[in-house]
Amino acid sequence: MISTFQDELGLLRTSLIQKRDGEQTKFYPYKLLFSLRQVVADKKIQDQICEALVNQFHDQAVISTQAIHNAVIQQLKNCGLEDSATAYADYFDKEQQNFSDATNVQKRIEKVFERDAEVVHENANKDSTIFNTQRDLEAGAASRAMGLKMLPELVAKGHLRGDIHWHDLDYSPVTPETNCCLIDFDGMLKNGYKIGNAEVDSPRSIQTATAQMAQIIANVASLQYGGCSANRVDQLLAPYAEINYQKHLADAKDWVSPDKQEAYAKSKTKKDIYDAMQALEYEINTLYSSQGQTPFTTVNFGLGTSWIEREIQKSILKIRIKGLGTEHRTAIFPKLIFTLKRDLNLHPTDPNYDIKQLAIECSTKRMYPDLLMYDKIKELTGSFKTPMGCRSFLQGWRDENGKEVNSGRMNLGVVTVNLPRLALASNGDKKLFWEIFEERMTLCHQALAYRVERTKEAEPKNAPLLYMYGAFGKRLPADGDVDELFKNERATVSLGYIGLYEVCTVFYGPDWEHNAEAHDFAEQIVKAMWKKCADWTKESGYHYSLYSTPAESLTDTFCRDDIAKFGKVANVTDKEYYTNSFHYDVRKHPTPFEKLTFEQDFPKYASGGFIHYCEYPNLTQNPKALEAVWDWAYDHVGYLGTNTSIDKCYKCGFKGEFKATARGFQCPQCGNHDPQFCDVVKRTCGYLGNPQQRPMVHGRHVEIASRRKNLTTEMIQNAAKNARSKQSDAERVVG
Repeated sequence: MISTFQDELGLLRTSLIQKRDGEQTKFYPYKLLFSLRQVVADKKIQDQICEALVNQFHDQAVISTQAIHNAVIQQLKNCGLEDSATAYADYFDKEQQNFSDATNVQKRIEKVFERDAEVVHENANKDSTIFNTQRDLEAGAASRAMGLKMLPELVAKGHLRGDIHWHDLDYSPVTPETNCCLIDFDGMLKNGYKIGNAEVDSPRSIQTATAQMAQIIANVASLQYGGCSANRVDQLLAPYAEINYQKHLADAKDWVSPDKQEAYAKSKTKKDIYDAMQALEYEINTLYSSQGQTPFTTVNFGLGTSWIEREIQKSILKIRIKGLGTEHRTAIFPKLIFTLKRDLNLHPTDPNYDIKQLAIECSTKRMYPDLLMYDKIKELTGSFKTPMGCRSFLQGWRDENGKEVNSGRMNLGVVTVNLPRLALASNGDKKLFWEIFEERMTLCHQALAYRVERTKEAEPKNAPLLYMYGAFGKRLPADGDVDELFKNERATVSLGYIGLYEVCTVFYGPDWEHNAEAHDFAEQIVKAMWKKCADWTKESGYHYSLYSTPAESLTDTFCRDDIAKFGKVANVTDKEYYTNSFHYDVRKHPTPFEKLTFEQDFPKYASGGFIHYCEYPNLTQNPKALEAVWDWAYDHVGYLGTNTSIDKCYKCGFKGEFKATARGFQCPQCGNHDPQFCDVVKRTCGYLGNPQQRPMVHGRHVEIASRRKNLTTEMIQNAAKNARSKQSDAERVVG
């Protein structure tokens, strides 16, 4: 428990603190106490200093941080603690120096040239050995330094301390770019668009349609910093494949006997569809955006029922199963998302059940497709749509005419709060935890509100394809107001969070997953953040959404920051990574049903971004085990990924799971770890990555190596049978 000097300083709560930049905030005693504890271990002296501070400042309405700083140093000297006084001064001088270094363009760029792992491996989708990626990293280093100067000082310092994280600082706020989006491919392909000097007309074949999609993706990816998605691509492309079919049918009338004309036209069209979808896959994987990376692209499909729509679905899956190139490597992009829907493809009697079987085969061999459960997505988000890139979902929204709109909408950015730090700083005191929580939410709100305002400063001519030529749905004039696409909750801006597992570990110990009180506390935290977002939305007219942050590099960054601040704390910081969002501890062995039942309570609050995934052994010989999980999950979760062992060694022929080592992943059979002669595929967070070709930050590597399988395939099948026959949907399943 916190000792009495916490209460002593509490007498100053009515005072305001004036920061060095002139901004005024509430007084938070825990911050002063933490820094004081770093230099003084004797609680009596701590108490004495706090009492002196209260006597000195209790009648002041506004107190400057410099005045408190000087007073603490003086009190330490009065106690004869000259060394402690010097250490206290150094503590704050170091923070000022860190801020100075972080805003120094030259120092930031030097980190790139020195190949600092924190910089060059921050994004697993960037190959830092490539010239254009190196150029992007150099520009990003300068943008980070300048961006920190642009941010409100409290936000910038909160980011540098590790209290919060301003995502994509290498692009925003220096440029007022948006984050991720659902491209309005339908409107662009129907109505035409302009890229550079070229006016592009509506395509007259599916081959041209997919070629145009690749052009659009490359340009959209270069005009924003997040992922982009194609929603319902099978239904989107069907009209253009129909043009192919009609052309072939017309040719058949001249050259084919009447009884074979339809079969001929269908055969030719199926070949066109396959070739077009294969071209799209290859084009995306050979593209580089101006950010020096393959465009983060997601393709959703599965709802189409016509023979053409079904053929598009099957082609996407067959092409992914085949793999890329002569070695048939697993494609990382586009991320594939298949939609399951009751009475369409869920059960053997459904018309598209055969395509579900193909999707299962694809997942056992290539991990993708991930799944969207149609009914649950509608329940959680208000309408059915695919996520934007990795896991960011739009809420259901209708325009002024009452028409539901999904494609053409976007996210304006994310700021993530370091939840484990709140728990560690509270020292097990829940009252103090909620006090710190309120302070962090205020800081996050300030940061997110700034994101909105900065993004609104863009002009349509800055990103013509987005704002003027249809990618964002509406077509604005060059001098138009981009806020037309953001306000009235059309866009989202997201509050992210990380480390719910670690928070509850601080309060309840490392095995809290089956503790009802602990689970309720975890849910209470997520609900409180959701409530903040709802309040901010109501007062601003912009949609604040709660986002379960993927934390690709942040799982490492926040943990490193907290090790420096709190040391190695068992089952919290000593793991050297933080757990993504609301996920189950990856070091444990729950069944898929236990894991998903534990996690299913959180997305109803965090519907602005979420995903669930389970770890399996190689399932190529047991696809029914995976299907059992998919079927059970349909009514429980909205978005589900498959993590299975699909690594391949091209030296000895091994297929399965490579062993995690300090220098990366190596073949357990022959020891090979050369990326030229192996294909290692792991789920980075919401998407797949190839860590041998594009290494990840240390914490993410440790987290992946720590993952344990959700039991064997036989136990999965048995647990699925038990779940269906013995327990209700609401009960936890124990295998």
